Amino acid sequence: MTAPDLVVVGDVMLDIDLVGQATRLAPDAPVPVISSGTERPRAGGAALTASWLGRQRGRVVLVAPLAEDAAAQQLVALLGDRVEIVGVPWTGTTPVKTRVRADDHALVRIDRGGATGRYSPWPAAARAAIEAAAAVVVADYGLGVTAERELREVLGRKAGRTPIVWDPHPRGATPVAGVRLVTPNEAEAQRVTPSLAGTGWAAAGRRAAQLVRQWSVGSVAITLGRQGALLSVGDGAPFVVPAPRVTAPDPCGAGDVFAGAAADALAQGALLSEAVQAAVGAAAEFVAAGGASGFAAARPSTMGREPGDADAVVAAVRSTGGRVVATGGCFDLLHAGHVATLEAARSLGDCLVVCLNSDASVRRLKGPGRPLQSEADRRRVLSALHSVDAVAVFDEDTPEAILDRLRPDLWVKGGDYAGVAMPESRVVARWGGEAVAVPYLPGRSTSGLMASAQLGRDSR
Repeated sequence: MTAPDLVVVGDVMLDIDLVGQATRLAPDAPVPVISSGTERPRAGGAALTASWLGRQRGRVVLVAPLAEDAAAQQLVALLGDRVEIVGVPWTGTTPVKTRVRADDHALVRIDRGGATGRYSPWPAAARAAIEAAAAVVVADYGLGVTAERELREVLGRKAGRTPIVWDPHPRGATPVAGVRLVTPNEAEAQRVTPSLAGTGWAAAGRRAAQLVRQWSVGSVAITLGRQGALLSVGDGAPFVVPAPRVTAPDPCGAGDVFAGAAADALAQGALLSEAVQAAVGAAAEFVAAGGASGFAAARPSTMGREPGDADAVVAAVRSTGGRVVATGGCFDLLHAGHVATLEAARSLGDCLVVCLNSDASVRRLKGPGRPLQSEADRRRVLSALHSVDAVAVFDEDTPEAILDRLRPDLWVKGGDYAGVAMPESRVVARWGGEAVAVPYLPGRSTSGLMASAQLGRDSR
């Protein structure tokens, strides 16, 4: 076997989404009746981490206990040829978690299997794969593999020499001393630091610092869901990475992706802070694209694009029946009038996409002296606004092509367009969309700001 770039070690499971429509209640109980249900099996646990990494990298090795049952066989088939599996013989049973869903809404989860068993001696191929890895992800799901003596010995030899990212579990074993990064979520960190009270960034910082000392590890990154993640090396100020705002119908699997992305970045030589930044971005993109269910449905990967990508945001909102709102412009000097229009537009739906003229487009429309700010800067400023969910840049003189791609339900312009036929009206009407005007603040404009600035200079 050639030396792998990255190895995932941990417990695997089979996840199944049973998806149908709920259009009526049962006659004998106040519960929905799910009709036309279809089963969507997918990899879970360490297998999800390996599957995601395999799709990003092209190849990854999964070292995991494999039971001799039909669920394990189905799981192996789901992983495909991007994941090389090194099985560890095990007498337990594969956990199978079935979620019954009405479209994108989970109603109930049914768990079966998961009985613990005995491990045979670890195969030489499993030890060799871990020894040769450029980085290791330990995905603990509490079934006992991380407590195995042979695994802990080989990981202990690698700790300090090779990046190891340990994703813990409340029922799992304590991380091996010396691993580079441990990634508990907030609830997991609270369970192992019962003497520390509080929530939020300050409490997370105290817990992370204590866990670095308690576990004797290099660093701890506590994931905080929509807030992002906090990284601590035990001493000094913690490093906080806020999460980009995404519409998240299903956050399942975000923690698996976070650990995998961090290990991937560390394997490529990234600093801890850079790895956590990459992990927060990857987890946000994964959730925006539909989470584990969306990943299993083979939606196009958004890896490599910025969080807040317009296509991913629109897809996530549409998947829950939400309304997509779009507006557009140059936004060369952001002013109060822009902010008022953007806030009003966002209030009309479940996401707001700003269609932004590129630098070349602005020059053609406004003249050779414009834009005053680069496309990258204008995009960054807009993305920082609470009212903006995504920014999509277009290079043409009009947003017609990008509107045709995004197909928003509403196209919104400032109130100076009230009662005026908008050129975009006929475009959005093709798919049943509407063009509307919203209130704006009069007397605000980029040209006015430029004139005021020039007058100020002339008077000096």
